[in-house]
Amino acid sequence: MVTYAGCPDRLSITVRASDHEWTADGILHRLERDTEAERTLLRQLHHLGLQPFMEAHPGTLTTAPLNPLALPPNYETEFWPQLLQTERPNLKTRGWTIHPTPDFGHDIIQLEDHHFHTQLKPEPGTDYDLQIGLHINEHRLSLIPIIADAVHKGLTVQEVAESPPDTPFLFFIPELGDRLISLPQQRLLPILSILHELSSPATRRKKHLRIDRLRAAQLSTQKGLALQLPAELAQLAQRLNTQTTLPDLQPPTTLKATLRPYQLEGLRWLQFLRELNLHGILADDMGLGKTIQTIAHILTEVESGRATQPTLILAPTSLLRNWVNEAKKFAPSLRTLTLHGDHRRERYPYIRQSHLVVTSYPLLIRDIEKLKTYDWHLVVLDEAHNIKNARAKAAQAARALNARHRLCLTGTPMENHLGELWSLFHFLMPGYLGEQDTFRTFFRNPIEKKNDPHAQTRLSARLQPVLLRRTKDTVAKDLPAKTEIINPIDLDKSQADLYETIRAAVDKRVQAAIADQGLEKSQLIVLEALLKLRQVCCHPQLLNLETTNTHTTSAKTEFLLDELLPELIEENRRILIFSQFTSMLAILEAELKTRNHRYVKLTGQTQDRETPVNQFQTGKIPLFLISLKAGGVGLNLTAADTVIHYDPWWNPAVEAQATDRAHRIGQTKPVFVHKLICQGTIEERIVEMQNRKSTLITNLLTGRTDNLKLTQEDIRELLSPP
Repeated sequence: MVTYAGCPDRLSITVRASDHEWTADGILHRLERDTEAERTLLRQLHHLGLQPFMEAHPGTLTTAPLNPLALPPNYETEFWPQLLQTERPNLKTRGWTIHPTPDFGHDIIQLEDHHFHTQLKPEPGTDYDLQIGLHINEHRLSLIPIIADAVHKGLTVQEVAESPPDTPFLFFIPELGDRLISLPQQRLLPILSILHELSSPATRRKKHLRIDRLRAAQLSTQKGLALQLPAELAQLAQRLNTQTTLPDLQPPTTLKATLRPYQLEGLRWLQFLRELNLHGILADDMGLGKTIQTIAHILTEVESGRATQPTLILAPTSLLRNWVNEAKKFAPSLRTLTLHGDHRRERYPYIRQSHLVVTSYPLLIRDIEKLKTYDWHLVVLDEAHNIKNARAKAAQAARALNARHRLCLTGTPMENHLGELWSLFHFLMPGYLGEQDTFRTFFRNPIEKKNDPHAQTRLSARLQPVLLRRTKDTVAKDLPAKTEIINPIDLDKSQADLYETIRAAVDKRVQAAIADQGLEKSQLIVLEALLKLRQVCCHPQLLNLETTNTHTTSAKTEFLLDELLPELIEENRRILIFSQFTSMLAILEAELKTRNHRYVKLTGQTQDRETPVNQFQTGKIPLFLISLKAGGVGLNLTAADTVIHYDPWWNPAVEAQATDRAHRIGQTKPVFVHKLICQGTIEERIVEMQNRKSTLITNLLTGRTDNLKLTQEDIRELLSPP
C-alpha cells in the first residue's frame, strides 16, 4: 500500500512488520505477509530513487509510522515528472495502487484552450510584443520563461518534433507550489519551432518576447496557439498563406527586353516583398538573369512614382561596368550614375537626381561615412556573398546604409556554412534568424553537426517567404536551347600595367608601319600586335618574355578556377572549355591537377580522340579541355550542358561551331555558353566592334586580305588605352 506519509511532497510506503491483524472502520483486516515479495517491491521503489526517510532526510522527524521511504530534496524536481508521466503507469501495471493525499502538491494540470491567453502588441517600428499567458485559477503566468528554462535544461525541438502529437510534456510551475502542467506536443512544437529566442539563457528571465512582424504572422498559421492577430498582421498572414498568387502585373513599359516566364515570376516576387515591406534574397542559378529581374523591379518602382530616392547597387569591381551596360541596354530611361575612380566624389552632387547609383564593395568601405548620409529607396547587394562574414568591414558598412528596401542577389547564399546565410539576413532583417549565438544553437549546430531534418524543415519554412531560388533544371521549359553569358573580368594591377606597356609599344609600331607601308602591307604587324594583347589577357606567361616572369598570375585564370568552375561543378554541370592556345590549356591543366579536378584534354597532338570523348560522354569525367582548332568540329559532346570560351575566337562562325559540339541534335538539356572577356582591353573592343563590323573582324583575325577595308581609325580603336 502506498500512502502519503504526512511529509509534504514525499511519497512513502509503510510495511507493517508485526501487525498481522488490525481494525479499520469497524472492519478486521488480516495481513498475510510475503517477506520475499516485499523485498522485491522495495527494490522497485529504491530503483525509482526512494530511500529510507532517515537516510533521505537525516535529522528530520516524521509522524509516519515505522520507517517510510522518501526522496532526497535534490532529487524531487526530476522525480515527479518521471513518476507521474512514466512510472505511474508502470507501477499500476505491476499491481501498485497510488493514493495521492488531498494536499499532494505535484499533481498534473492538463492545459485546455481556456487556460491560454496569447497576445501580440505592436512595438515601435515593425516589431511586436508577444505574450503567451496562462490563466490557472487566480494565477496569471507567462509560459515563455517556463519553456525557456526547460530548453536550458536539455529539452530540444528535435525531441518534441519526433514525439507523437498527443505526447504530454510536463513543466514545473513554482508559482503553483511546484505543481506540474501538461503541454501536448501539438501545442509545444509551434512555440519551440518559431521562437528561437527560447534557446537564449536570457529568455528564462523574460515574460514576453519582441519578435518581427513576419514571424508574428507565421505564428498565426500554427495550430494549437489560438493566437488573435491585429488587423495588419492578419492581412500579412493571409498574403503569406497565398503567396502562390503573386501580384498580377506586367513588366514596366519602358523595359527594353522580353522577360521569360520565370523572370516575370521573379519580378512579381520582388514586388510581393516590396508590398509587404519585406526584404529577401533572389538566389537563382547563375545565368538565369538576376540582373534583368532586378532592373525590371527598379524600373517598376520608378514608373510607379514610389522610388522617390535612388537605388544603390553594390557589386564587385569587376561587375560595375556590366551593371551600367545592362541598365543602358534594358532600361535606357533610368538615370544611372557610377561612383568609381579617383574623381568619384565629384559625382556625389548628382546622386539625388539619379535613379540608379552603382559602386563597389571596396569603395563602400572607404566612402561609407558619405553614403550613409543618403536615403535610398532600395539597396541591392550583387554577389552578396561578399558580406558572408558578418564582422567584415563590407558587411558592417552595408548594414549602416539607410534603405527603405533591401535585396541580396547571389547564386550561392551559402558557400561554406550556415553562418554565411545568417550574415546576409543580418543585413536584410536583423533578428529574423535570431542573434548569432541563438542561430548557432537553434539551427546551425543541429543541421551541420546532427543533420537534424526537423531543424532543416524549420529553417526552410523561415526562409520560404523571403528567399527565391530557381535552378536551371527547374526552369528548363522556359529557357531557349542556348543561353549566352558574358563574364566581364578586370585585370589586376600588375597584369593591367603589363597590358598597357605592351599596348603602347605595339601601338607605336603599328602606327609607324601603317604610315610607312600602308595598311595592307602592315597586315602581319597588326595581327602580331593583336595576338600579343590577347595573350596578355589570357595569361602573361603566354608571351614567353623575361619580363613576364614576375607576372605569373592571370585575373581570367583566377576567375575561371576560383569562381566560375567551383560553382558549375557544385551544380553538377558537364563542362567544355575551349581555347585557341594549346599553351593556355597546358596552364589550365596544371592548375586543375593541383586542385584535384578530373578532366580530359583534346588538342592537335591527341592521337586517341575516342577515349577522352567516351570518358566525357559516359559521365566519368566532368571537364573537357579542347583546343579550338582540333575540337571545334567533328565532335559530338551532347553530355555537355556548359561551354566556356576562355579566349573567344572572334570569328562568330568558328565560335558557334565549337559551341555546337554540345548544342546539337541529341541534346536534351539547355546549354549555357560563357564568354570570358577582360574589360578595358582589346577583347572588349573586338566584341563591341563585332556587332557592326563582323566581316571586318573575321577577315582581320583569320588573315584574309580580300575585302579587307580596315581604316586607321579602326586600328586606333582596337589598340586604344583602357
